This record gives sequence, C-alpha cells and structure tokens, in this order.
Amino acid sequence: MSDRSHGLLQIRPEILSAKVNPSMSFEEQFQNKTLRPIIKLQNELLLAVFQNYITKHKNRYYELSLENRLAYIENAIQKDIKFRNSLKGIIIGQLTVEEYETYIKNSSALNKRMMHMVIDRLKNQMQVFEVPALVQY
Repeated sequence: MSDRSHGLLQIRPEILSAKVNPSMSFEEQFQNKTLRPIIKLQNELLLAVFQNYITKHKNRYYELSLENRLAYIENAIQKDIKFRNSLKGIIIGQLTVEEYETYIKNSSALNKRMMHMVIDRLKNQMQVFEVPALVQY
C-alpha cells in the first residue's frame, strides 16, 4: 500500500453504524466501507461548497420556503452538472488508487449513491445555511 493510500485511510472517520457483510450488494458494501467515511470526512468542505453555490446563485435559496429549499438542494445536485461533477471530485479525490479501480467498475451506480448521500447530508444540516439575524441595539 502506498503512503498516499495509507494516509487517506488513516484520516477517515470510523462509522460504527456502517456495517458491511457478504450478503450486501457490491455497491452497498462500497458505500458503507468507503463512501460514507469519505463523505463524513469531507462534510465541512461540502457545506462550504454548497454555501458558495447559494452565494453564486444570488442567494435565491433564502427567498424559498422550507419545502422549496429542500427541493433546491436536490435540484442543484441533480440538474447542475458542473456542480455535481465538482462534488464528485471532492469525494473521488479521497479514494485510494485501489478503491478508484473498484469504483470505475460500476461508477454510474456508485455516483448515484454518492450524490444521494450528499443530498441527504446537506438537507440534514440545512440550519448551517441560515442567514444570521441582524443584531439590533
């Protein structure tokens, strides 16, 4: 194992609830063993990237109702190809070479899983994107 691979594996958080067993599909095993820890590790960056996305799109997000904000997150990731590719790069860049070789065997299905996990993570942390109330004296 290369120094890079070893270093990447060392910094990943352990997710005790992410079980892997032989009865799971290949995609589910890869998701739980590899993608979930990477996405958790990259959480702060993913939040910052989405915050920047909101800003670059004229803060329209803040004009929306809660329900529409949820849809906005989903649409941003599903329909904005450049943004989605950027998010994929943030995650794929944390794969070891060995994991990447596994990933490319079924990248389409794994990309779907990856983006669904990112969508869920952003939706579950929407409070991070709230505009702080102006302090009045």
